Amino acid sequence: MNDTLMSIQMIPRPKNGEDVIPYVDEAIRVIDESGLKYRVGPLETTIEGEMSELLILIQKMNERMVELEVESLMNQIKFYHVPEGISIETLTGKYDD
Repeated sequence: MNDTLMSIQMIPRPKNGEDVIPYVDEAIRVIDESGLKYRVGPLETTIEGEMSELLILIQKMNERMVELEVESLMNQIKFYHVPEGISIETLTGKYDD
């Protein structure tokens, strides 16, 4: 059962002032490959899962940025943990078309 929502905003600092968007796209690719349910927003991406798998996902995303040789990386992360279970739709379903 998914017991945690995590929103993450990765702010990579690429070398030579490169555009940051391809790096953000790569971070979202890592999320997609995880198989976890997620929703991309304009400033952050929200993922639902179990706390332990979300923490591992953060590590994988950061490792990928290191592989891409970013100069530095800032992560802003929020967790909403509900032991009985939680989904993205629990909080946003009323706004979905």
